[in-house]
Amino acid sequence: MRQLLAAMKKELLLLIRDKIGLSILFIMPILLIIVMTLIQDAVFSNINEEGFPIIFINNDNDTLGNRVEEGLRNTQMIDYFDHINGEKATYNSAKEAIKKGEFLIGVYIPKGATETVKENVFNIVAESIGNYNDSLVVKQRDVEVKIIIDPIASKSFVLSISSILREYISSVKTRMMFETFKDEISSLLPEKPIYDSKYLNQKIISYNQEYASNLLNESAPSSVQHNLPAWTIFSLFFIVIPLVGSIMREKTEGSVFRFHIIPVSYLLQINAKVMVYISVCMLQFVLMLVIGLFLMPLLGMDRLILGDSYFSLFIIALTTSMSATAYAVLIGSLAKTQQQGSILGSLSILVLSAIGGIWVPTYIMPDTMRIISKFSPLNWSLDGFYGLFLRGEDLIDILPQTGLLVGFFILCLSLAKFINKSKQNI
Repeated sequence: MRQLLAAMKKELLLLIRDKIGLSILFIMPILLIIVMTLIQDAVFSNINEEGFPIIFINNDNDTLGNRVEEGLRNTQMIDYFDHINGEKATYNSAKEAIKKGEFLIGVYIPKGATETVKENVFNIVAESIGNYNDSLVVKQRDVEVKIIIDPIASKSFVLSISSILREYISSVKTRMMFETFKDEISSLLPEKPIYDSKYLNQKIISYNQEYASNLLNESAPSSVQHNLPAWTIFSLFFIVIPLVGSIMREKTEGSVFRFHIIPVSYLLQINAKVMVYISVCMLQFVLMLVIGLFLMPLLGMDRLILGDSYFSLFIIALTTSMSATAYAVLIGSLAKTQQQGSILGSLSILVLSAIGGIWVPTYIMPDTMRIISKFSPLNWSLDGFYGLFLRGEDLIDILPQTGLLVGFFILCLSLAKFINKSKQNI
């Protein structure tokens, strides 16, 4: 235990003396989060997306539902689905699938929607003619089309899809009303087929947008909710620069060779380094939360909503920090010089960030890139944070992501141990 504490003290002294490394760890993330969140606040409202997976539930199976289905199938902007795991989608199964991130949006047409529209048109015809028996008029009921949204979807995407749906359903409604007007009035007043176009604009279809989330606050997620987790993860993985610098200095100064003659295992030596830098990552994470909770509102942005499970938030932050630190140790073991390690570490983090959904949301990537993104540890962490911040998930829901991050941590340290042992034998 004394050896472990001594090794940790050594790591802390090296870290404190590295002023540039500390600046990279704390000043760069603050600037990055503030600038990128402010910039992407506009991007999240204007970006033009395409090729999004949509699940459609047609419980109407009549004119309205079938025409909307036909329109969605022929819309190039979306990928149309109506089955989940080989079974016909239902409202509940679709909402659950959207919450898991399998689809970005769902459209639900209720049973009897067409008949309800026809009943409403009958009322409008009666009103326009003015001489119908009141007992024959059916009480007007709205058709509620439900739009189920994954909280991860950007506002621009929701607006684009909602606008397309409203416009298309409105055209179908207007066509049905016009045809019914013509048929009903012609049958009643064959010599005087009149109608007033103002009735075609009456609202008989309503829209209900809901987010597939367990959070009590179901308002549209802000750009802060989307951006702060992404850039926090990016900042945590940049621990690679000071940690690689620490490993390289040990090699340059000969400390690593002195460690070889001490009767202490490699894992104990590296564990001291890992524990110190994991603590630094967690301190970074707390700082990012403080920015989201207190600084962003002062800049006119929305306040960060942490979700309902603080313990789960601690676990995903801890496993992310473990993965970032272990990856940095692996890079330091591979590199032969500090310059080589810094370049390799920074460039690899940029690549993993790009394919992991940090720079660009994965749902606007091509299908091939979406598959590749699943192999990035930054994507695993991002999915975990989004699950907590946007979908209201708990620890059980994010276990797959935390499990992958822990596995990545073990793999990186194992590879680092193997590489160092190989170099020692040489």
